[in-house]
Amino acid sequence: MPKCILVVDDQRNMRQMVRSYLEQAGYRVVEAADGQEALYVARHEKPDLVILDIMMPDLDGYEFMRVFGKESATPVIMLTAKLEENDRVLGLELGADDYVTKPFSLRELTARVRAVLRRAAKGPVESDILHAADITLDRAGHVVIVNEVRVHLTPSEFDLLAVLMSAPGRSFTRLELLERLQKGMAFDGVERTIDVHISNLRNKIEPDPDNPCYIETVYGVGYRFAVE
Repeated sequence: MPKCILVVDDQRNMRQMVRSYLEQAGYRVVEAADGQEALYVARHEKPDLVILDIMMPDLDGYEFMRVFGKESATPVIMLTAKLEENDRVLGLELGADDYVTKPFSLRELTARVRAVLRRAAKGPVESDILHAADITLDRAGHVVIVNEVRVHLTPSEFDLLAVLMSAPGRSFTRLELLERLQKGMAFDGVERTIDVHISNLRNKIEPDPDNPCYIETVYGVGYRFAVE
């Protein structure tokens, strides 16, 4: 069964252009013209990925992510005409997995769709279960348990934690972490992107995010998972 992608944009021509290209690539595509309609469609169609315009009337992309992110771990790719770093960072902080700045190449967008869907895939891989400190990560089931409590993570947060937990005590540079997440496809603003994901992850798994005991900052290098 083909993966279902929800395309959300208030410009009809943009939706149809993206839809046509993605359908040629083998995906099933549904559409929404604003954030309110997107919530309705997402709740009924259960898409595998959302391509989301940020600047829309009524309910914009940021508000959509605030609401939908509480209901689902569905990955999101932002479409934005804004170039400011703060706009991209806000989207990442709200749980977006990637972003594409308008105008964009449909070929690049499709490549990013494939990359995000690969990261979100739940098929079994080697070393499915990781244990470190009080955290258990099940790659096959896409489940994270912290102190016997299940924690909801976005696909990017999950993959980032899996990388760090796979080698406790090893320091990873921000570039290394980004390459693991993006499979060689880099964001602009590398350091800021990884810092945002780490901050989100700490807020979800750390007893005290301001004084982390699991994910340590290695100043001048990057991050590492603490050795017990």
